[in-house]
Amino acid sequence: MVGTMEMVGILDRSEDLGKMILQSDVMEAYNNSQKALKEDKESQKLVKAFADIKDQYEDVQRFGRYHPDYSVIMKKVRTIKREMDMDDKVAAFKIAERNLQKLLDEISGNVAMSVGDMIKAPKDGAALSDGGCGCGSGSSGCGCKAS
Repeated sequence: MVGTMEMVGILDRSEDLGKMILQSDVMEAYNNSQKALKEDKESQKLVKAFADIKDQYEDVQRFGRYHPDYSVIMKKVRTIKREMDMDDKVAAFKIAERNLQKLLDEISGNVAMSVGDMIKAPKDGAALSDGGCGCGSGSSGCGCKAS
């Protein structure tokens, strides 16, 4: 019974923490920038163009430099991504997204450290504090450090 009541208390506190995050200035900035991005037709055209070329890029990646359109697609990807990244709404959203991720990482780190030094928590947007991306495959294509 004691364990159950303790768990209920922990869950209540975590819900309170979630509500605090949702009401934070960082979350408000994120929501506002996301809304502005979604409502801007020009920004949406750039995002869609990037998503479309990204599909072609993934197809080219399967064959690498041996793909007949490798050079053309790689140049298009860089050009369209640069255009998208230079858009004010996209840039504002990315900044807000990074700030929110930083807040969540900081909170996760504080919770983990309060439990113990050996507890792993996301750091700098990564899934594991040892610098890996968290996919667990350890394949040469990703740069993960599978444990």
